[in-house]
Amino acid sequence: MQLKNHAPSGALLASLLVAPQIASAFYLPGVAPTTYKPGELVPLYVNSIRPVAAPDALLHSVVSYDYYQPHFQFCQPEGGPKSVGESLGSILFGDRIKTSPFELKIKQNETCKMLCPTTYKQGVAFYVNDKIRQGMSLNWLVDGLPAGQRIKDELTGTEFYNPGFLMGQVDAEDHVTFNNHYDILIEYHEVSGNPDQLRVVGVLVQPESKKYTKDVPKESTDVCLSNFEPLELKEDGETKVQFTYSVYWIPSQTAWATRWDKYLHVFDPKIHWFSLINSAVIVVFLTLTVVSVLVRALRKDIARYNRLDQINLDDLSGTSALEDGVQEDSGWKLVHGDVFRTPSYPMLLSVFLGNGAQLFVMTGFTIAFALLGFLSPSNRGSLGTIILFLYTILGFVGGYTSARIYKSMGGEKWKMNIILTPVLVPGIVFGTFFLLNLFLWAKESSGAVPFTTMLVIILIWFIISVPLSVTGSWLGFRAAPIEPPVRTNQIPRQIPPVTTYLKPIPSMLLVGILPFGAIFVELYFIMSSIWFSKIYYMFGFLFLCYGLMILTCATVTILMVYFLLCAENYNWQWRAFLAAGASAGYIFLNALIYWASKLSLSGLAGSVLYIGYSALISFLFFILTGSIGFFSSWWFVRKIYSSIKID
Repeated sequence: MQLKNHAPSGALLASLLVAPQIASAFYLPGVAPTTYKPGELVPLYVNSIRPVAAPDALLHSVVSYDYYQPHFQFCQPEGGPKSVGESLGSILFGDRIKTSPFELKIKQNETCKMLCPTTYKQGVAFYVNDKIRQGMSLNWLVDGLPAGQRIKDELTGTEFYNPGFLMGQVDAEDHVTFNNHYDILIEYHEVSGNPDQLRVVGVLVQPESKKYTKDVPKESTDVCLSNFEPLELKEDGETKVQFTYSVYWIPSQTAWATRWDKYLHVFDPKIHWFSLINSAVIVVFLTLTVVSVLVRALRKDIARYNRLDQINLDDLSGTSALEDGVQEDSGWKLVHGDVFRTPSYPMLLSVFLGNGAQLFVMTGFTIAFALLGFLSPSNRGSLGTIILFLYTILGFVGGYTSARIYKSMGGEKWKMNIILTPVLVPGIVFGTFFLLNLFLWAKESSGAVPFTTMLVIILIWFIISVPLSVTGSWLGFRAAPIEPPVRTNQIPRQIPPVTTYLKPIPSMLLVGILPFGAIFVELYFIMSSIWFSKIYYMFGFLFLCYGLMILTCATVTILMVYFLLCAENYNWQWRAFLAAGASAGYIFLNALIYWASKLSLSGLAGSVLYIGYSALISFLFFILTGSIGFFSSWWFVRKIYSSIKID
């Protein structure tokens, strides 16, 4: 996708943010431009009807519907609508693109073209009016561009195109009017000034509500220009509705490569920049502080411990005194015989870590592809497709990591590990997704994934992902186990009581909030993109936030593990995983706050869908951040215990 031209400070940051813009100028891989000759037909496709709300308004629904659902009674093309080829990611994200009866001939203006007449009966009128109150918006596509409405940002004074346009309006007295006339304004660009090579660079729709007192003659060209009363669908009777539209072609200097710039808009970008820089400064300061404290403390401890070997063995009293002094200063060396002891539930931990490594690599590659401009908004569904593709082929990484960790922990049930790694976490995700999909089926939503697509996902899962995971597990079990730098005692050491902030729940709350703080601002924009049908394109910001989150997650988890070991508590494996994964709890809590402040969902299905998808995202984030915390702590523990001399 394209990035807008911001002015970041620092050459490196500028390079990172400009890179997607350079790449998108060539649209790699993108969609090749379509060039039309004057009079050629430009297809207008219709997509799902989705709820849209203004940035400062409440969203009343999260369920989308098929454009040609019988209740809406929109005009259909001759022979019925036909589905347009969609990618797997587009289907999963709820796109249902179909043909339409609209005829758009480039550079040929049309005034008041008549579509079909229809009659809305009592029950249907009530249904349509209810959807208008929920802010339902029509979504059309012309040459791959979403038809939208022009909106002015009151804060910055800039104008932009908001994808989609409202099905109707609701006034302050709750009077509902239905839009049955559409003024379609299409901007076109001449390639190198050649009038025979035209490209579409912008689409606007101005819907109107017109109560025609008589049938519109087929040959009429100006009846729509008259002033009419707004059309209201009677909920206690029948209402005759005549659909009409006009087409106006407007020349534009906008180049085809930059036509998406009108749709990509950030509300209050200064606050976005300020929040990002503020998060970066806090994270860098935190990291430097933690690193300096640990390096100084550990260097002193390791030097004093290693000095024991240089003491004259005859001076037993001196040795004992020095050793006692060391033990009083720091307790992390006292648990060297237990720190690599196998934790409880090693099977579950290794399975989570394997899937976490798989998610980590998948997320990194996805953000990298998006940052380089490969996930252009003109290539609908590319984000979902690349996520599914990467997660599938990276099953090898998950299987290998899980097997290697499990073997290093002394696990013997290798067959169970091979089975659970590609089944447990994906099974939870797919099972939750399937249950939520049942609600969408019950609501006859276009967002419901078809049963055939579900079968395709299962086949991809078992034919590609599972064999790759099994192959990775087989190689992981054949590899030599990762030996700990110190021997483990046969008898576990007794763990003394710890202070309050090192207990499981307080430590999880303290550690989890810092990674969440690093991504809080970007999370708001992502939530708006998901639930308000906005186009998300700020992958430069996302790249930086992802890096800050990894750094913060690793740093604070290492600090917690160090304090835990100093308190002579050697059960750090699950503590590191759960403490870092606790940031997912803050994400879910933030989703609930967002639900209460930005959404006003009246139906049970909408609330269940929102909470269900938020919980699913939080669960995957829990696996991801927990794995980051564990592996960083594992590296730290191995590093410090390999630096000391143990007899």
